[in-house]
Amino acid sequence: MLKKRIIPVQLLLNNRLVKTVQFNTYRDVGNPVASSSVYNSQYADELIFLNISRENTSIIPLLEIIDKVSSVCFMPLSVGGGIRTFEDARQLISLGADKIVLNSACFDTPELITQIADHYGSQAIIAGVDVKWNMKKQCYAVYSNCGQLERNIDLTEHINLCIDKGAGELLIQSIDRDGMMQGYDLALAKQIMDIAQIPVIICGGAGHYNHLKEAFLETDISAVACGSLFNFTDSNLIRAKAFLSNYQLHFKVV
Repeated sequence: MLKKRIIPVQLLLNNRLVKTVQFNTYRDVGNPVASSSVYNSQYADELIFLNISRENTSIIPLLEIIDKVSSVCFMPLSVGGGIRTFEDARQLISLGADKIVLNSACFDTPELITQIADHYGSQAIIAGVDVKWNMKKQCYAVYSNCGQLERNIDLTEHINLCIDKGAGELLIQSIDRDGMMQGYDLALAKQIMDIAQIPVIICGGAGHYNHLKEAFLETDISAVACGSLFNFTDSNLIRAKAFLSNYQLHFKVV
């Protein structure tokens, strides 16, 4: 049986970890290296780092952090935010990143997906898709640039483009649910699973273990990503997996 994954998400802003609410309202939650060491001790299946700085366009600060994190963290690392060229991706992978997350580049330079997939394999490229419900149009709208820019493209069309270009996985982030801790957008997850034939990670909304259970049991997603759950409650990965094992959900045994 295919193992499910619980993936902590770490948002980087000016070399510190922050947590957001609906992609705004930044709250400092610690040091990226120390936090990664904790997740490593809890046998995280994977770790996602996203650089959300809108001012510093240099990849150098992210390179420095990933270099330090990879020395204390022995799990797959997925890294995104501000990656614009193949050289950016190459440097991150050389320092310990296992997967590259592209978001804005999927719109601006979609051929970068293909370049990375051709060189490292499709398993090394994740297409990040930030989504928000459009009340007027009664559909999900796709955003980029840290949720600041609404893109004039249909969600299904965008996902199919990313897959056609070579993305091996999708990271679907609900802007509406981000930091709200009221549960994942399961309707969104189901819509994505009707489109995609590749692994899907959903992010945004986890507030307690039942939210993880609902996501896994009610949809066919491969993984849940969590931020606030592990930052603002006494929850941790070991307890989460123990809870979910009661529902015949299987995780990697370490």
